[in-house]
Amino acid sequence: MTLGEFFGLMNQNPAIIIFYFIALPLTALLGMVFGKGEGNLSPWKYFYCAIIYLACVPGIFAVTLNLYQFLFERQPLSEMNIYTQILPIISMIITLYLVKKNVNLDEIPGFGKLSALMVIILILLAIMWGLDRTRLIMFTGFPFYYIILLLIVMFIIIRLALKRLSK
Repeated sequence: MTLGEFFGLMNQNPAIIIFYFIALPLTALLGMVFGKGEGNLSPWKYFYCAIIYLACVPGIFAVTLNLYQFLFERQPLSEMNIYTQILPIISMIITLYLVKKNVNLDEIPGFGKLSALMVIILILLAIMWGLDRTRLIMFTGFPFYYIILLLIVMFIIIRLALKRLSK
């Protein structure tokens, strides 16, 4: 199954996507109501960790997909898919806002790694866009596995560079 086929399948049955991305902020809201002031305690912080990851992984993917399609494929805004390109981002933002109202995000286990991943992905996209715009490398002509290998190498280099800069 390709990514396009998966998106097509999700568009045929959008109830699952809508339920998932509405349930995440509602779960965060329920956690805020029932765990008011206890967000930094052990069971609640792992609850919030799960909610954040369940919201941020599809949200980060949607942001990355949108940036790729706008920068490299030049997709117009009118062709955006509401279920796979907009709803995950809105759900991520609302979920993070609700969780942040009850607990400091620095106390959530693994959240620092998630935000570092977001920064690395944005840096990678900026580098690839710059290389594509200056026509040093045309990413559309490469086989897909070359691009994946290039992304992995660039990811490792950027991660090492950010570790050295933070020390």
